[in-house]
Amino acid sequence: MRLCFASNNAHKLDEIRLLLPHVELLSLADIGCHQELPETQPTLAGNAYQKAQYVWDHYGVACFADDTGLEVNALDGAPGVYSARYAGPAREPAANMAKLLHELGAQPDRRARFRTVIALMRGPGDAHEFSGEVMGTIAAAPIGRGNFGYDPIFVPDEGDGRTFAEMTLEEKNLLSHRARAVAGLAAFLNR
Repeated sequence: MRLCFASNNAHKLDEIRLLLPHVELLSLADIGCHQELPETQPTLAGNAYQKAQYVWDHYGVACFADDTGLEVNALDGAPGVYSARYAGPAREPAANMAKLLHELGAQPDRRARFRTVIALMRGPGDAHEFSGEVMGTIAAAPIGRGNFGYDPIFVPDEGDGRTFAEMTLEEKNLLSHRARAVAGLAAFLNR
């Protein structure tokens, strides 16, 4: 089975390839798409569907797209759908983390969750949605160098006290929001 994963993020592609070993996973570059996909919807699901629909409409390729948000309790769910561009349109992970830590300050409630929504688009009328989440806390400062995004400040509840950035990709995939959403996608594809 061949599917395009509608992302330009090499780190995400690596994660997904480990989680879907029986799928021939195409990148956007593989299908000739080199532009940034639109993400103008107010929800994670809306953005995921928008990207998947864009690939189908412009390239006619079966694909799935995801959108992920970090939702921090003390910040009323922010950065949420704006997680990737929280500190501005440059999408700089270090700047995003710095802004989040600054806004969180000494707040005692550091509870947060990561949520991922995946939209699968295989043609008109053949769209499906899968989601995953993981609960955790926000560390006082970035720890670790692995993985990407907010991983250096997110400590999953189900882990051993390390941030996602301190884990190997394989360890992270046992717990992560994206892995849980992809598990739903995989179960659907294998039925």
